[in-house]
Amino acid sequence: MEVLIVGIIILFVLIYNKTIDKDQFIKDNDPYFKLLKEDDYDFLVYAKYGESVDVEVLFKKRLSMAFMAGVAFLLIFLNNLSLLNIVLSCVIFYVIFKSQYFNLKKYYKQHLHEIDIMLPYYLKGLEILIQHYTVPVAIGKSIPDAPDIFKPGLQELVDKVDAGDSSIDPYMDFANTYPVRDSMRMMRLLYRLGIGSQEKKQERLLMFSRTVSNLQSKARETKYKERLNHMENQTMIMLVVTGVGVMIIILIAMMAMFEF
Repeated sequence: MEVLIVGIIILFVLIYNKTIDKDQFIKDNDPYFKLLKEDDYDFLVYAKYGESVDVEVLFKKRLSMAFMAGVAFLLIFLNNLSLLNIVLSCVIFYVIFKSQYFNLKKYYKQHLHEIDIMLPYYLKGLEILIQHYTVPVAIGKSIPDAPDIFKPGLQELVDKVDAGDSSIDPYMDFANTYPVRDSMRMMRLLYRLGIGSQEKKQERLLMFSRTVSNLQSKARETKYKERLNHMENQTMIMLVVTGVGVMIIILIAMMAMFEF
């Protein structure tokens, strides 16, 4: 424990004195820092910012900010260093590091239904392409019109298949990266569509089409319920405001009568 504390202090001091380049230090230890990255981090970043964002650059900035916050706190108490201060600096590092992740999770929860219903509508367009092309080719041709959130994962899936991976792994990797509703089941169906004879493909395509239609129906039902709940809430607010307004007018009228 003492050796670890001394090592942390020395590292902080060297970074503060610029003997060690902070960015280079993070780059050199990238494999270790990646262990800190949450499994759904890439998905949450794409969900909020779309395909244009560089996930790795954003993650390194997140690490850098958290690291500098921990260093700054430790340096404040450098003249009165104690185990408690070191623990607190580690806590500050953790809180700052996790704050962006929690914000991404909050955004996803707020837009949960909106993100989940993107997949069924994308799959409906993909279904038409699969009637004319093989599954990997159809997926490749669908990427330009796919929702931004799915584009990086779809491109990665196609690249893995083109590289010779004929297993279900590329499809499952996509489902794991984008854990939206029914993604696992739909990726299994897509994989099965890509194997077997033409006759089996037609049978599986029919099953795929029915499943996508059911998902679209659920998505439309969800949107309808959300709209209905919104209207009910708006109506309730209007009734409450109207009732309070009427009560205030009645009270004012009664007070005016008593004055006379």
